[in-house]
Amino acid sequence: MLPSKPELHGTVGAVASTHWLASSAAMRILATGGNAFDAAVAAGFVLQVVEPHFNGPGGDVSIVAHRAGRDDVQEICGQGPMPQAAGIEAFERLGVSSIPGSGLLPACVPGAFGGWMRLLSEFGTMRLADVLEPAIGYASDGFPLLPETALAITTLAPLFREEWTGSGHTYLTSGPAPAPGSRFRNPTLAQTYQRLLKTAESASPDREAQIDAAHHAFYQGFVAQEISEFLASGPKLDATGRRHRALLSGEDLARWEPTVKTATSRAYGPHQVFKPGPWSQGPVFLQQLALLEGFDLPAMGQGSADYLHTVAECTKLAMSDREAWYGDPDFTDVPLTTLLSAEYAQQRRALVGESAALTLRPGSPDGRTPSLPPLPTPEDTEPDSEVMSQLRNGLPTILQATTAKADTCTVTVVDRHGNTVAATPSGGWMKSSPAIGSLGFPLGTRGQSMYLVPGLPNSLEPGKRPRTTLSPTIVLREGRPYLAFGTPGGDRQDQWTLQFFLNAVEFGLDLQHATETPAFHTDQVPASFTPHAFRPGVLVAEETCAPETAEALRRRGHEMELVPAYSLGRVCATGFTPDGEFVRAAASPRGRHAYAGCA
Repeated sequence: MLPSKPELHGTVGAVASTHWLASSAAMRILATGGNAFDAAVAAGFVLQVVEPHFNGPGGDVSIVAHRAGRDDVQEICGQGPMPQAAGIEAFERLGVSSIPGSGLLPACVPGAFGGWMRLLSEFGTMRLADVLEPAIGYASDGFPLLPETALAITTLAPLFREEWTGSGHTYLTSGPAPAPGSRFRNPTLAQTYQRLLKTAESASPDREAQIDAAHHAFYQGFVAQEISEFLASGPKLDATGRRHRALLSGEDLARWEPTVKTATSRAYGPHQVFKPGPWSQGPVFLQQLALLEGFDLPAMGQGSADYLHTVAECTKLAMSDREAWYGDPDFTDVPLTTLLSAEYAQQRRALVGESAALTLRPGSPDGRTPSLPPLPTPEDTEPDSEVMSQLRNGLPTILQATTAKADTCTVTVVDRHGNTVAATPSGGWMKSSPAIGSLGFPLGTRGQSMYLVPGLPNSLEPGKRPRTTLSPTIVLREGRPYLAFGTPGGDRQDQWTLQFFLNAVEFGLDLQHATETPAFHTDQVPASFTPHAFRPGVLVAEETCAPETAEALRRRGHEMELVPAYSLGRVCATGFTPDGEFVRAAASPRGRHAYAGCA
């Protein structure tokens, strides 16, 4: 199958993101002298405006960044921690057996704003006004509303009118739900951005001081105050069917700072692959590579039954280790060195057989005994309304009859100097939590990924970061910047991006073609989002998978589920040609609104 469009090449810079307006904003920053990091921040704020069903200022972001001329990559953790009041016993007192996927109880410190500010301050060159201007413009003057956003508002309109009135103020500005493609504005969010900028510029003429002042205004100033007053205003309806107050407080926001550390990495042939640490699911990607380097993938053939089976079985092993071992490393001892070692991979690789594995099989790094979270059980009662059915599922997407969904956002940028960045912002989406009417955005619900069972790496503890699914990637080739990529998709991110990466480095496809081959994933491991669903043995593949391949996989014990073509993931990628002469970019046609650009 030929790709739908060419891989883009240029000489100034390259951008790919999940919305064309964000990509356009980033390209304008590059054209006016900004670097890759400046451009990524501008795109990130535009995404908060134009994809509010997938991310917002109250959410979180995971970023990996490579400075030109360096041989390392830094991770910026824009994942805020759980409140100090959020212990397992607090939920027991409420009679809540698992953290709901919507409402105020799963709210943690919103990390997206702080993460973007840290990237701009330490890696960027432009002023806050430069990178905020496009987002302010779209929020104030309007933008064409995506069909997915319109569907979310229409479906949730009764909730917004009757319970989450701040959301009604934010998303039902003209009374009825807006139509797809209509001009949509969020003037309150525009005012929040403008007030942050005004506060920053009045603090100092210095660029870095202004960024620090904006961070302070968000986490200790007027934004924190508005959040605190909203949380104190009363309980809100959530997925339990009851109304609860938040555990989050202004003090939680005031004590948080985003961190910058060396990213976790592993070699794969001539490539050094960099991921966020085990506070995310990022190292799963590296564990998959460690397992797969023991197989001759090119000999199997891209898209063959042998290839899909081998990749899926290695994914199951790596994801099982995620469940047993990954968590906030400030609270849990993650045996990451061993998990990524060649010796451990060799032991685990021996478990890949001819038939599909149907159970979780975590390993025992350093002889330690793994502990798995409790498997989810079905809901005791059927939801009594469409709204409650939506709230019980913690993903941002509106549930429909079709099974193929995407969620979250992605932006990747490179510039001619070699600066490279990939970011995956998410959380704070309109379905998750009531919007704060005075600010124009809701809080996130990442806390739903934690367990109310003590002793697990991802068990709930006060001040602990929930393990996030957000997982961008940067690749250096022989020490030079080569690729930056990411995708929406929750727990499946490191499956779809793995396939993209292997398409490029093992099968020699250009970046655009590498985003368009038939995608697949396993649902063997419980999802991070409520209700933590899992489906042992199910292998989901796009219907463009060859019929003989699907049948061969069924004979191996996989329960094949075919979904519509071009429906799994939205991989966005930028990078450099192998000779380093040109920047390049590609964006998956899936979802229809991811766009790449080069100049």
